[in-house]
Amino acid sequence: MTSRVVLTHAPLSEAAVRAVVVHPAAGAVLVFHGITRDHFEGRAVLELSYEAYPGMAEAQMGAIVAEAETRWPGVRVAIAHRLGVVPVSEASVLIGVSSPHRGDCYAASRFAIDTLKARVPIWKKEHYADGSAWKANQESGRGVLVAGTEKS
Repeated sequence: MTSRVVLTHAPLSEAAVRAVVVHPAAGAVLVFHGITRDHFEGRAVLELSYEAYPGMAEAQMGAIVAEAETRWPGVRVAIAHRLGVVPVSEASVLIGVSSPHRGDCYAASRFAIDTLKARVPIWKKEHYADGSAWKANQESGRGVLVAGTEKS
């Protein structure tokens, strides 16, 4: 990963995200992992799948990076999001942040993941043993099933 904004169908690399944010003035580094869990609201989750509008998603992700770096001077941010199928226990998103101080590092990381979920056109489908459902991001204010349920 050489860019600080990546959409990919490949598994995500913490080392690659970390490498693009670490710099000599950084006294703190965080890499947040958003991973597929095996359940949601009492239902067994088999896997998730993600789709995106790539050009728009990358532009929004870049804007989030720029906004975080403006709000917290000295911070460097990278965002990598996986598309396609993401099995249980694998990462769908990595947010890398470095900063001279830990407080700004935590704040910028939280801002980046919350803003990504609210703004970026990436859609998630949850696959269950008994069917599947497209889900809206709860952070976007909808938090509802957006396309009905489908039986597998």
